[in-house]
Amino acid sequence: MRPFVTVNCAMTADGKIASVLRKQMRISSAEDLARVKELRKNSDAILVGIGTVLSDDPHLTVKGLSYEENPLRIVLDGRGRLPETARVLDDLAETLIVTCENCSKTWAGAEVLRTGRDKVNLTDLMEKLYNRGIRTLMVEGGGEVISSFFENGLVDKYCVFVGSMIIGGRTAPTPADGNGFEQPVNLKLVDYKILGNGLLLTYEPVNDL
Repeated sequence: MRPFVTVNCAMTADGKIASVLRKQMRISSAEDLARVKELRKNSDAILVGIGTVLSDDPHLTVKGLSYEENPLRIVLDGRGRLPETARVLDDLAETLIVTCENCSKTWAGAEVLRTGRDKVNLTDLMEKLYNRGIRTLMVEGGGEVISSFFENGLVDKYCVFVGSMIIGGRTAPTPADGNGFEQPVNLKLVDYKILGNGLLLTYEPVNDL
């Protein structure tokens, strides 16, 4: 058993989630930001990769919620690169750092889970999260993490907001970076909605790799 996984991201009209500098930039409209806040609030846990933390240093919390009300914050950090000053280590919400088995690093105020040898074993992680009561998981990125979830057949819903801008750049990150797939992950469009000056597309995977 595993949690229901929703991948959520925002990309530009040319398919980029950040600039070539890989720094956070606002792509979502105000209306989409409100939607994302509700999605976070209704999730048991929010997951990002270490690349997102190093680039953006997010809190991964919902403003106005207490420590007990906020979702569990999960950071995939196979090699233990998370700095002690990262905002996900503050006292606003519970935090789980997921590393590989050969990483011995610990962080004050955070729980550590170790799974997988060369890279984090997502399938095992999902089972362990389910066993601790996590039923809904929101995956926010970045592109390498999203790609890994699709590669392992762990995505139940894919929500992508398309912002009305173009930033270009052959090395700018996309929603699904990594090595790519030999066969595509086919999706079914289940909903679409205009949110401000952008479009929210909601998909469900229809096959597994």
